[in-house]
Amino acid sequence: MARQRNPKPGQKPQVLALFGPTAVGKSELAVALSERLAACGQGSVLIGADSMQLYSGLALVSGAATAEQRARADHRLLGSVPIDQEFNVARYSELAHREIDEALARGELPIVVGGTGLYLQAALTEMPLRPPLRATTETALQLRLERDGDEVLHAELKAQSPRAGERIDVADHRRLLRTLGLLAEGHSVDDREGGIWTSQMRRPTRLIGLVRDRDQLYARIDARVDAIAAAGGREEVVAALAAGASRTAQMALGFRELQNGELEAMKRATRRYAKRQLTWLRKLSAAELIEIGERGIEEVADEILATDRCAAA
Repeated sequence: MARQRNPKPGQKPQVLALFGPTAVGKSELAVALSERLAACGQGSVLIGADSMQLYSGLALVSGAATAEQRARADHRLLGSVPIDQEFNVARYSELAHREIDEALARGELPIVVGGTGLYLQAALTEMPLRPPLRATTETALQLRLERDGDEVLHAELKAQSPRAGERIDVADHRRLLRTLGLLAEGHSVDDREGGIWTSQMRRPTRLIGLVRDRDQLYARIDARVDAIAAAGGREEVVAALAAGASRTAQMALGFRELQNGELEAMKRATRRYAKRQLTWLRKLSAAELIEIGERGIEEVADEILATDRCAAA
């Protein structure tokens, strides 16, 4: 399919995409938008773009849409990957493209929702994808992480690729190991920077970046972690391990911290992750930033759909 740029002035987008840091309110907003569209006779589907919310058995840990939210709107791909399976962005790209294209064929508006930047890019573009790492490379790096620690591996990454070392946090083990593996197998890792890809959408897309005041966002993150723990987050992790949680599933943010009962460590890790998401968001040249602030989600949904709720954004 030929690549298409963002909608021209007056052109109706075929896809709506919501991106923002964890706990900013993406899930609530997506459901509110879907309900408003439904009231006008416009169908929609919410397509997940979060690498961990796709796993079954990690709904609490990953902050996936609740059962109540799923009852109010049609969610796709959430909990669709068995917990014991490895999963990657190449497989996700195929699934997301199919969901988007099938929704459009039905006359529905695809609303892509998530906080994993690479998955958002994979859903919205024909992103060139590298082959999976060799099993021997992955195993060797995982053993080194356990033996030497993440700071040693991160220092190696910075020495080999300062740009990659700058954008990948030391605690982001999944990206750290993946990038070191790509370098070890002779691939470049410096060609995905910036927001250039936002001019190469598969479909005309309205891309919205959601932000909040930092103190407000951090307070919401802390409250979310407490709520996850109170709702049985540790028990969910224990059950996932008992079910043979794959290596990639165990990279979910907070997985190890919940297992060990380290809630303050989970809060710190989540705040660092949110900071990385905001940095990534600022590089999306086509993103329309919306400050949620103290407003209710309903008001923000009205702003996105403007005065004509049936205009499908």
